[in-house]
Amino acid sequence: MKKISTILISVGFVLVVAGCGTRSMVVLIPDPDGHVGQLVVANKDGQQVLNEANQSVQVTGRKTLPGEITKLSADEIHSTFSDALAAQPLLPATFILYFLQDSNELTDESKIALSQIIQTIQERNSTDIVISGHTDTFGEKEYNYKLALYRAKVLFDILVASGAVPANITVVSHGEGNPLVKTDDNVAEPRNRRVEVVIK
Repeated sequence: MKKISTILISVGFVLVVAGCGTRSMVVLIPDPDGHVGQLVVANKDGQQVLNEANQSVQVTGRKTLPGEITKLSADEIHSTFSDALAAQPLLPATFILYFLQDSNELTDESKIALSQIIQTIQERNSTDIVISGHTDTFGEKEYNYKLALYRAKVLFDILVASGAVPANITVVSHGEGNPLVKTDDNVAEPRNRRVEVVIK
């Protein structure tokens, strides 16, 4: 009986089954958000372009044209690639919290989101958390850098008080340098007054 190993390659979401010799099957599946990229499967004799969800192609050798493009059902993908799919790491969870102008006080809506952040850290038992502070462009750059850092540290203190391990958290400030909404200088933009929390 032919032994087949399953490999997951993270290039968009590409599944590859490698069999004996050089025979392989490549399948293009959507990202978790439903986006489908494009993949060119090529060798010395030609190529096939996969650009639709669940398209697959077989490759039998380096000098043999990749096979015809076929579409696999969800059941076929899950039965063939169950081990690889189960081994995928969780995608990072990202939260954006907003602040009042020239303040380290969260908006009421953002205060509500704190419990979800804490719950996500606990459920994932996360050891890799990044807190990034941001400001709008209103005011001086140096002041905004410090304000963004202060906002990030406020979140750090809240998460640590709720059980997160300090050594697992990285705190950074972007100041006004990485706006969510591009503006001219000295513009008060509420969506740029934020802290982003990424939980891996």
